[in-house]
Amino acid sequence: MILFSVLFRGFLGRISIFLGVIVGYIVAIFTNQVSFDGIEEAAWIGLPDFHLAAVTDPAAWLYVPMLLPVVLVLIAENVGHVRGVATMTNDPLINKHTGRTLVAAGLATTLAGGFGGSATTTYGENIGVMAATLVYSTAAYWVAGCAAILLAFSPKVGVIFNSIPAGVLGGVTTALYGLIGVIGIKIWVDNRVDFSRPVNQYTVAVSFVIAVGGFAMNWGAFQLGAIVLGTVAALLIYHLGNAIARARKTGADDDGPIPAVGPLGGDPE
Repeated sequence: MILFSVLFRGFLGRISIFLGVIVGYIVAIFTNQVSFDGIEEAAWIGLPDFHLAAVTDPAAWLYVPMLLPVVLVLIAENVGHVRGVATMTNDPLINKHTGRTLVAAGLATTLAGGFGGSATTTYGENIGVMAATLVYSTAAYWVAGCAAILLAFSPKVGVIFNSIPAGVLGGVTTALYGLIGVIGIKIWVDNRVDFSRPVNQYTVAVSFVIAVGGFAMNWGAFQLGAIVLGTVAALLIYHLGNAIARARKTGADDDGPIPAVGPLGGDPE
């Protein structure tokens, strides 16, 4: 994927992610890492299996506390993705659509959950694709979304996609998720966050390690995953740490962006 992005310009460079998956899939086939079982038997057109929510089953309600933290993950992801797109496109007005994004994600999650599906979000991989391809056209994503919906009604296509080895997809998503992190760092740099302040240092350090390291907390059947814990840690450390530091006047709080010293973006002429 990286080679395609630096070797080619124009269209081939833009689809480096897709080409990376294709090359990885071909290599996996020749190294006997791909199983084609079930592709021939799968139907070309079919409906997914719908499962209505068991709202009348008292036992089902016991799982609600386990799934509620997912809402916090969706909020954090959606807000972060909107901020990321606004930064990539250099259009701060996109941030005004954060509320609309959260409402849409909430409605989509409610609809999916009501019929046995998982929670939905804007997905970091998609934002990574935008960063890698530099394609921000809403028309392109309308077409991609409609195509994805249509392909979802083909069990045969689903089996083919599921035959892609985890290592191939893992290699691609490693870069895509990394691009999201880079965008986040760019937001801090553009806003000149003062990382000499302990509150800012610990906010980033602790939340990053918790999320990347896959931390988890368990109370019986109830579990909080890494993204939830990382989000909570960032919010608590930043806001509680600032409140305590300002009350004690220790100077450890976030005192705002660093004043610009000289021109930004390179050495002075």
